[in-house]
Amino acid sequence: MRHRTLDPFFRRILIVLFWVVFLYALYLMRAVILPFMAAFILAYMLNPLVTQLARYMNRMLAIVVVYFASILLTGALVVWFVPVLWQQITLAWESLPLLVEWYNTTARTWISQHMGGRPMPLEVDVISNALIEYAQKNYQVADAQSLIKQALNSGMMVANNVGMAVMVPILTFYFLIGWQKRLNTWLHAMPKPHQKKALEIAKDCDTTLMNFIKGQLSVMLLLGAIYAIQLQLIGLKFGLLIGVGAGVASFVPYLGFGVGIIAAIVVGLFQFGFDPIYIGLIIGAFMVGQAMEGYVLQPLLLGDKIGLSPLWVIFSVLAGASLFGFVGMLIALPVSAILNVLFHHAYCAYLNSDWYKGQKQLTLW
Repeated sequence: MRHRTLDPFFRRILIVLFWVVFLYALYLMRAVILPFMAAFILAYMLNPLVTQLARYMNRMLAIVVVYFASILLTGALVVWFVPVLWQQITLAWESLPLLVEWYNTTARTWISQHMGGRPMPLEVDVISNALIEYAQKNYQVADAQSLIKQALNSGMMVANNVGMAVMVPILTFYFLIGWQKRLNTWLHAMPKPHQKKALEIAKDCDTTLMNFIKGQLSVMLLLGAIYAIQLQLIGLKFGLLIGVGAGVASFVPYLGFGVGIIAAIVVGLFQFGFDPIYIGLIIGAFMVGQAMEGYVLQPLLLGDKIGLSPLWVIFSVLAGASLFGFVGMLIALPVSAILNVLFHHAYCAYLNSDWYKGQKQLTLW
């Protein structure tokens, strides 16, 4: 008895439909998948440290040690950094009236002399009233029912965020416990002829990602320290806040430099006026930081380990921002590094194929 085989065209249609339905289902479950993705990324970052400690103790005990060490380190950083950061934020808020006065007395005069026109003056009361009016228009509460509704919505949002904060560490713990067993299960589920190559590709991707994570974190910390120290030595108010912010924002290439130098110049104009010496020192501080990042920190800590040229770095960031906004900018480089590894292996396979050597004709259908 002959079995009828499905027509290749309809088979391809069914495969495409399956993936469309599957991806749409993932999109519908994005709120559920998000904590699992966050936990998986955290487990991936912590697994090397846990694996190292597991050589000397039980793996579960190693996970507990890593958890407590992370909590103590985070607590120490918060105790040291938050009071300083709060002092800078408080100073910024208290400086708002002085900023308005500087704009009215100095900036308006300079703009009218060099650019023509006469900008309208600002008043603190006008700004406060504008903020209150905006809040009333966009967050108005007509009666007690809407007030309760908004309070419940806010409460649910807080509860969801708290639940996320509690759930992610728990999921990370379970990911770490069975990490190697789960990887072996995925590997053995693949066809045996392709297991060796799949393991090689996975190791290359893992090496590239770990090099990127460790190198990028080091660059962020050192660059933030370089910016903050220079701005503090110049005597710029909020220098610590701007420097640390620029260092953190440097996770996205060129964003930290751009945001930091604009914020520092604005604060410098307010604090020192149109003094070319101080403005030059501020610009010089960021030029030194950019030079350190481009010629010292990245070559030493990142170098060519992720295999991306500067042109591809810029293109990846812009493409990520265009497709997925700010989140796309954050994930652009690691995703591009993985795609670069996959492309390298695919290109090597193509060079070794019969199609490239001319021994077989390529048929698409």
